[in-house]
Amino acid sequence: MAGQNLFLSKSDLAYAELRDRILSGTLPAGSRLAQYDLAESLNMSITPLREAIRRLSSEGLLTVETHRDVRVSVMNSNEARQLFEVRLSLDPTAAELAAQRRTDDDIATMQAAVDKLLPVTRQWGEEALTAHRAFHQALYRASHNDVLIRLLDDLWDKSDRYRRLGLELPPGDEPRTRDLQEHHQLVSLIVDGRAAEAAQLMRGHITHSLTATAISALEDREGMQADESAGGPTSR
Repeated sequence: MAGQNLFLSKSDLAYAELRDRILSGTLPAGSRLAQYDLAESLNMSITPLREAIRRLSSEGLLTVETHRDVRVSVMNSNEARQLFEVRLSLDPTAAELAAQRRTDDDIATMQAAVDKLLPVTRQWGEEALTAHRAFHQALYRASHNDVLIRLLDDLWDKSDRYRRLGLELPPGDEPRTRDLQEHHQLVSLIVDGRAAEAAQLMRGHITHSLTATAISALEDREGMQADESAGGPTSR
C-alpha cells in the first residue's frame, strides 16, 4: 500500500485494497475473508475494514452472511450478462464519440497503447489483460465525456473477474488473433474520424469478448449444478 494518497481515510484505503484484491482474483470468488488477519496486514483496526466491507457489499462484490461471516461474492451468469449488455451499449458510443472528438494527444496515447498489445491468451496472462485494459481506457477517454468514462471505468473493473475466467477457457488462437487485429482497425477508424464504422466494429468486438465467453461457461456450469441438485440427468 506504499505510495497511496495520504489524504485518504483508513476506510478508503481498506476499500481500495480489498476491491483491487477481489477484482484481480487475489481474493477468489467464494473465499471467506479473515477479517482480523486482513486488518493486521493493512495495519489498521477492524472498524475501518468493516466500513470498507459494507461499501463493497453494497456494490455486490462481498456477501455478508450470518455471524458476520464475509465472503467474496460468487460469479454468476446473470451478473456477467448484465455487465456485458451495458458494455455492448456504452463501448460503441465511446468509440463513436472518440472518432468525433479525439485530439492529437488522444491519438498518440491510443497508438502507444495499441503498440503494447499482446494476444489475450493464457500464455500472456495478466500482462496481456493489463495492456488490453490500457488500450480500451485510452480509447474511451478520447470520448471526452466524463460521465461515460466513469461508467466504463466501473464496468471494466467489475468485468475483470469474468474476463479472467474467459482467459482460462480454450477458445483457440483464431479468435484472439482477430481480437488483436480489431484493436488496430479501431484506432485507424477513430483517427480517420469514421465514427459510425468505429461504433459498429466496437459492437462486434464486444460481442466476441472474454466476458461473452465467460457467460456461456457460467451458464453451462450453473445448468450442471442445477441438474445435480435436482438429482436428474443433465439436460445439456
